[in-house]
Amino acid sequence: MKNYFFAGLLTAAFAFPAHAQFKLPSSIGGFKLPTKTTTTTTTTTTTSGVAGLTNTEAANGLKEALIQGISKGSDQASQTDGFNLNRLIRIPFPPDAQKMANTLRSIGLGSQVDKFELSLNRGAEDAAKSAKPIFISAIKQLTFSDVWNILTGQKDAATQYLKRTTTSQLTTAFMPIMQQSLDKVDATKYYTTLSSTYNKLPLVTPVQTDLNQYATGKAIDGLFTLIAQEEADIRQNPVARTTSLLKKVFGIGGN
Repeated sequence: MKNYFFAGLLTAAFAFPAHAQFKLPSSIGGFKLPTKTTTTTTTTTTTSGVAGLTNTEAANGLKEALIQGISKGSDQASQTDGFNLNRLIRIPFPPDAQKMANTLRSIGLGSQVDKFELSLNRGAEDAAKSAKPIFISAIKQLTFSDVWNILTGQKDAATQYLKRTTTSQLTTAFMPIMQQSLDKVDATKYYTTLSSTYNKLPLVTPVQTDLNQYATGKAIDGLFTLIAQEEADIRQNPVARTTSLLKKVFGIGGN
């Protein structure tokens, strides 16, 4: 007999309107729902009461789904033009230096400004390669309580969890990597040349943008944007996953 218990539970949780207050029933189809377990000094596994499916397996199933989504988003960002041609996450000229960009374009240096913007996004694409292991580490540390809150939370609950738990770590890890990437693709050189040219113009206020800090912040924002998209896909298509554990947890293909 196929196990449809968690398919029904997760489909109901994911499909419920984000603005509404979701209350879990005590059972679905005659099966008692798993409950949060209390923390003890020893590790225990609580069964859900459904064909040997445990809370641990349920939590690991969601982790697998999230890891697949994170991997897809990170891989997309790190591809050539992953940032540059994606209007949602493309990194523009630094806002505090936008006047500089406009001025340089007006004196015939528009191609140099464009070259810098391209190199800036190339740097983000290169640095994004380091994001996946950090996200995966955070996902693996999800507790059953975290999983439960994500399942019954807002439509971006997983993304918000990752923001809370990885932003600081990502920033610390990204800063030196981003600097190396910016240097490798000549973004630093282009920006230094542009800002030096601009700062020598009469009657202008010199720009002093911390390029690495700006690029790091925008790259991380872009990654979370992609993660939010993948989370939305997970919630809309909770059974569209293919591993054996996900088949068991989400009730597809199991006997």
